[in-house]
Amino acid sequence: MSVWQPGAVLDLKIDTLNHTGDGVARWQGRVVFVPDAVPGDRLRVRLQHVKPQYANGVLLEVLERSPQRVRPACIVADKCGGCQWQCIDYHAQLAAKEQLVKEAIARIGQLQPQAFLPILAAPSPLGYRNKVTYPLARRHGQVVAGYYQKGSHRIVNLNQCPVQDPRLNPLLATLKADLQPWPIYDESTGSPGVRHLGLRIGQRTGEQLITLVLAGDIPPHLEGQAQRWYDQFAAVVGVCVNINSQRGNRIFGSQTRVLAGQLYLREVLAGIEFHVGATTFFQVNTAQAEQLIQTLEAWLALSGTEHLLDLYCGIGTLSLPLARSAARVTGVECHPDSVTQAIATARHNGLTNTEFICAVAEEWLPHWCNTVDVLLLDPPRKGCDRAVLDAILGQRPPRIVYVSCHPATLARDLGYLCQAGAYQLAKVQPLDMFPQTAHVETIALLTAT
Repeated sequence: MSVWQPGAVLDLKIDTLNHTGDGVARWQGRVVFVPDAVPGDRLRVRLQHVKPQYANGVLLEVLERSPQRVRPACIVADKCGGCQWQCIDYHAQLAAKEQLVKEAIARIGQLQPQAFLPILAAPSPLGYRNKVTYPLARRHGQVVAGYYQKGSHRIVNLNQCPVQDPRLNPLLATLKADLQPWPIYDESTGSPGVRHLGLRIGQRTGEQLITLVLAGDIPPHLEGQAQRWYDQFAAVVGVCVNINSQRGNRIFGSQTRVLAGQLYLREVLAGIEFHVGATTFFQVNTAQAEQLIQTLEAWLALSGTEHLLDLYCGIGTLSLPLARSAARVTGVECHPDSVTQAIATARHNGLTNTEFICAVAEEWLPHWCNTVDVLLLDPPRKGCDRAVLDAILGQRPPRIVYVSCHPATLARDLGYLCQAGAYQLAKVQPLDMFPQTAHVETIALLTAT
């Protein structure tokens, strides 16, 4: 009987980690991917989802612990799907992420940067998240809140989380208890109720925002409960409700209103004050977002004469700090609320050299005729649309900074921009925005040849 089949048990040595966070082992020329594994581990593994050259495995037993294996900070880390790498020493996490970026640039992009810089570690590998959104359910009559168990839609109940800002922990435990009398959304039936609990904190200001995501109408007396939370927690500046009655995995709906206090909290990032609402996209790691901005400032060394175009600008998180050193900044973003917020933030901070445009990048850029000195790209995980890349090659801005949370699409796009000799890859800087996970942020600098 062949050993290479579902259900077979193998003893394997873990060599490396892949981009999804799984350990990678090799057996007779084939590859086995094992969750919860650490490089250097010897493991007993049961095969599943077997293909001719690779398989997934389930960890049965740690036969020999790697020196890089550590005790997780979270007591439910083996069940919760929120973090993948709490069992891995932080220095080993950094080394793995740096290697993932190097391999993607070389293998997918077919590029060798002039300088590949060591990864920028997070000052706090725990307690760094300024935003959490927990799904809710009722189990055995009790309200549970947490992250989904790995590979399932069963919630792992939490009263605290070691990767969220510790100042949010008292809110989680108290709010979960206070929600006990209220209707809780049932995803199997779609019955109305509270479906998510969102918590945000301004890590530089200490201000906190509570958001309940509801399916259906706002229950009677919920405003009274919101006011009690607002009065109970001195740091809470607002309690909001977001309506999302659509079934599926989307967390927020389009409508948000305030129940007590205000719709936003204040946060200061790189000296710019932002107003961050319940659904605002804002980097979850404030300290590392500031390291990212400092890197951009050092690389660009703007002299006050440059025109900078930020093509996926969001609320201006990157372009507004840079506007202080540029002659002119143009931001393009497809979400109207983000554009409105970027304009208001620029005005609030006294930045008069900025313009923000609501448009889809791939539709807008090919028809834009102005010249720019610096192009800033920070696209979604899927990377840039081909029309954007072709427009860039047609317009040839002297310098491009590409910020990405996905090494594979980053490498693909860099390779496309460099393949005809129009650009060279000057620098690559990985940055650990998301400790305890396999995700990695990367900054790349392209210069026109």
